[in-house]
Amino acid sequence: MQVQTISLRYVRKMELKGRHLLSLKDFTREEIQLILDTSSDLKRQRYRGELGTSLLGRSVGMVFERPSTRTRVSFEVAVNELSGDSLFLSSQELQLSRGEPIADTARVLSRYLHGIVIRATNHEHVVELAEYSDVPVINALTPMYHPCQALADLLTIREKLHELEGLKLVYIGDGNNVCQSLMIGGATMGLEVTVATPPGYEPNPEVTAFARERAEENMAQLELTNDPKAAVEEADVLYTDVFVSMGQDEERKKRLAAFLPDYQINEALVELAAPHSIVMHCLPAHRDEEITDAVIEGPHSVVWDQAENRLHTEKAILALLL
Repeated sequence: MQVQTISLRYVRKMELKGRHLLSLKDFTREEIQLILDTSSDLKRQRYRGELGTSLLGRSVGMVFERPSTRTRVSFEVAVNELSGDSLFLSSQELQLSRGEPIADTARVLSRYLHGIVIRATNHEHVVELAEYSDVPVINALTPMYHPCQALADLLTIREKLHELEGLKLVYIGDGNNVCQSLMIGGATMGLEVTVATPPGYEPNPEVTAFARERAEENMAQLELTNDPKAAVEEADVLYTDVFVSMGQDEERKKRLAAFLPDYQINEALVELAAPHSIVMHCLPAHRDEEITDAVIEGPHSVVWDQAENRLHTEKAILALLL
């Protein structure tokens, strides 16, 4: 009798089908590796002019409570290039804005859609949406996590430095959603992650504790410090984000006083890192605040490749989960 063999990679793909992506906490090293490998495959196919059919006949709703450039455009293009249909749903256009319970919205959208992408102002609302949704919910940014960004970052690091395990990634600035997703993703994939923030701007303690446990499981390291110069010594990756995020405008003066000039990525700070180091920023950037114009346009910068990879990793997420 002839026995048909099924590739391990195919089995792993099937294990992700129907899953939510709320944060990288819920994904193992092997599962993140699969997402990155699939992203690379889809990127090569796009460069050859080959588009996919993974979402043929499927509709993806995109609920946005915050403005967006990269996330909205990359997700819409990703759905379209996988032969699906995307529906942009402004929160003001939904009955959520008039007080409809999240659970009710989730159950209704599940009857129409094959997946929901949401960019929200409250992480717990996304968790509740996923709890009552019968289709995958993908977190496209909340104040707590930005997993899609972290996946694109990991892909970019792997492309530029040819590996992940053992590399030193230094995040400088505010311990925000991007930072917290990088901590978890980096710890899961075996990176040495150092976070340098001013006192009082450290990442969430519970997230930090989880990332430390994940780091121990994967023979990685996680360190927090208030000394950016010491942190960047021999770093392979320097990463920053805005000091003043959306919704923090009232804190602008206080925040800039805390972060500048010590936590700015400038040419002097880059010189302390490894000669081959790369500089990353999730964008949009406030030039000459968290990063200088000279650095973001300089030879170490990979921010444009990083931004492009949002498209490829999101295509992989959609193809694998939906």
